[in-house]
Amino acid sequence: MSSNRWRTVDIVVTAVLGAAFGVIFWAWNTLWEGAANAIPLPGRAVLYGVWLVPAVLGPLVIRKPGAGIFCEVVAATVATFFGSPWGLVTLLYGVLQGLAGEFGFALSAYRSWRWPTALAGGVLAGAAAALLDIVLYYPTTGTGWKTAYAALVIASSAVIAGLGSLALTRSLAQTGALDPFPSGRERVAV
Repeated sequence: MSSNRWRTVDIVVTAVLGAAFGVIFWAWNTLWEGAANAIPLPGRAVLYGVWLVPAVLGPLVIRKPGAGIFCEVVAATVATFFGSPWGLVTLLYGVLQGLAGEFGFALSAYRSWRWPTALAGGVLAGAAAALLDIVLYYPTTGTGWKTAYAALVIASSAVIAGLGSLALTRSLAQTGALDPFPSGRERVAV
């Protein structure tokens, strides 16, 4: 049997992680469009990485191809269901951010689960999100603004989604919640 074959527990846990982050996204959307408006763009982009956590957390926990896309799309779907201010475009973001985050793990042929791979997943997911934002919402801004915005989104994604997801995975593994997964069985070595 291939180690890349999805088990029922893989599907359920990925869906639960995605749904939980969909609720977090709903709260984060409210913050972004509310109190965080006090921070003008591009500076507010330092908060961006939270939206990209499922793209990195899914692969770190499940360790199977497709976990980043699945987890991020479920999160985007739940956020859309709860009333994302960006409507159905949120689903497009979910697909592209999930694909980009997944690519960070594909670069290692899904064999490395350490910080460089998590960081790569976060950086790539952030780059995809920044590119999509600039094309859809900020096409008329200046090059300097676009560069600063993209740099902040990517840095936020690297730290929050990349390294934050790794820390979250290790914390969950310490509780025993990830025992059915290879990520949970490595907790002694972490």
